[in-house]
Amino acid sequence: MDITHASTAHWSLDQIGYERIDVERVRPRDELFLLVCSASFIESGSDTYTRNLIDYFAGDAEFGHWLQDRWEPEELQHGRALRTYLQHVWPDFDWDAAYAGFFAEYAQLCVVEELEPTRSQELVARCIVETGTTTYYQALAALADEPVLHALASRIRADEVGHYKQFYHQFLKYREREGLGRAQVIAAIWRRVAELRRSDSDIALRHAAGALGGRAEALRDQLYATLAQRYPVDLAVRMALKPLRLRAGLQRCAERPLGAVMRRLMH
Repeated sequence: MDITHASTAHWSLDQIGYERIDVERVRPRDELFLLVCSASFIESGSDTYTRNLIDYFAGDAEFGHWLQDRWEPEELQHGRALRTYLQHVWPDFDWDAAYAGFFAEYAQLCVVEELEPTRSQELVARCIVETGTTTYYQALAALADEPVLHALASRIRADEVGHYKQFYHQFLKYREREGLGRAQVIAAIWRRVAELRRSDSDIALRHAAGALGGRAEALRDQLYATLAQRYPVDLAVRMALKPLRLRAGLQRCAERPLGAVMRRLMH
């Protein structure tokens, strides 16, 4: 993908059709509240992380422009779109207060010191993050039987696929420049996966669940079980393995056991 010629066409909030939301269908579903709310927090805080990446890739003007002019605006738009959906369905929820609590904790992770030791490894980590967001929104779209939310999650999912492709394109460039070996790719993948329990998604979910009071812990456990039923494990494994650049036969051999392990962990 040539980022200098990437299409500038993109959807807008005016196209979502919030007035068409079937509020009564979605309002009783606490699991959808948690999924939409936690995602809105993460997307709304993405500009903090963007600054770190732009600084880390200083000197790469082309990639820096993409991060600032494409990636950050789209991520922030996701946050606004999800927040607006929340405000239509759950108007009594104090999003600002909950987000402030989330951001105070999340900002501690958004430091340059948390980035990978080389640019190519950081791009591997970004591919893993975009794998997570792509599959998250695919699962959300599958769980959402409310048409507006389904369409919104599908739009965001398509954006995240585009982000993955761009980070992967940049990874190939820096992999060649830095002579990154497969063992170093594996190490970067492992570190990113190992951080998931203290990741932004876990922080966001905890702060979203706080709005549900004493039911929060039980609902979080229920949410993980529900999400596992619709989570696209095979897609997640394929996307996560791609930076290893395995031969097709070896890739297929690796996908099956890793998918089985992932399903077992999720259940």
